[in-house]
Amino acid sequence: MTFTQECLIPVERERLWDFLMEVPKVASCVPGLETVEAVNASAYKGSLRLQVGPIRLSLQGTMTIEEQDRSSWRARIRAEANDRRVGGGIRARMSLTLVPGEGGTRLQIETDLAILGRIGEFGQPVIKKKADALLEEFARNLGAALVA
Repeated sequence: MTFTQECLIPVERERLWDFLMEVPKVASCVPGLETVEAVNASAYKGSLRLQVGPIRLSLQGTMTIEEQDRSSWRARIRAEANDRRVGGGIRARMSLTLVPGEGGTRLQIETDLAILGRIGEFGQPVIKKKADALLEEFARNLGAALVA
């Protein structure tokens, strides 16, 4: 499943880029993220709790920054996580692009998401709705962290 999301963050592009590339800092803005720990300069492991429909997920996994190109304001990230209790997982590749916008910077996220196991039973509309809600909350948290 592939989808594109966009939000406006009320800060200049340089400041947003610097914040987004500091994973431990930006992690505090991710809804449901419980832990994040550096494995090396570009890889992190962590845990995330989410509720999708009636099911509570406890995902354990890794995130790797595959590309950071400040000159084009683009980054690519790969994430993999599993929930042993529910029996499933996710594999995602995300591209983040920062574009100047009126009143701040537009954060565009393109996600190619594979849902594995029982988690996939929710169906695309439910998963897309949850992803949109998470991005909305992330954008609010990000804006608040950068304005503070």
